[in-house]
Amino acid sequence: MEGQKDLDRGQSDWLDFQNIMNLEVNYWYEVDHNWGRRAHTYYVPDGKFMIGDKTMVGVEAIANFYKWREGRGERAARHVVTNFRRSDGEELCTRLECILILYAADGRPPLPSESPVMIADITSECERRPNGRWLFRTHVLAPIFTGATPATLPPT
Repeated sequence: MEGQKDLDRGQSDWLDFQNIMNLEVNYWYEVDHNWGRRAHTYYVPDGKFMIGDKTMVGVEAIANFYKWREGRGERAARHVVTNFRRSDGEELCTRLECILILYAADGRPPLPSESPVMIADITSECERRPNGRWLFRTHVLAPIFTGATPATLPPT
């Protein structure tokens, strides 16, 4: 019976890992394909989104960032996430780490291909809500490399 509990726990951990990876992947799909209009719904109410030294706290601030970003005009972006790693966590919260490779440029596609705008480490503290849905408590992008084309960062 002990072996079955370990197996059940392993399957539960794997399912949680899949759900947390889906949170990250679906978030960036929302940003790339819908201007991030619903990106704030991926955060707990007082969630924190950081890009380098720029910090947005709370779903309203995050929503306003994406409204500002869309208001800049036409832009194509693809946020590619890879190398997912989940740190041991608790049943209701855990840490996800991955790498972001960002290709982006102002204008309407197709656009000339350039080197990535940014390659960043992402560290996310994720929280499971009472309805079972995982959300970001913190979502931190730490740029490692930046390209010639600047990323769209919130105004100071």
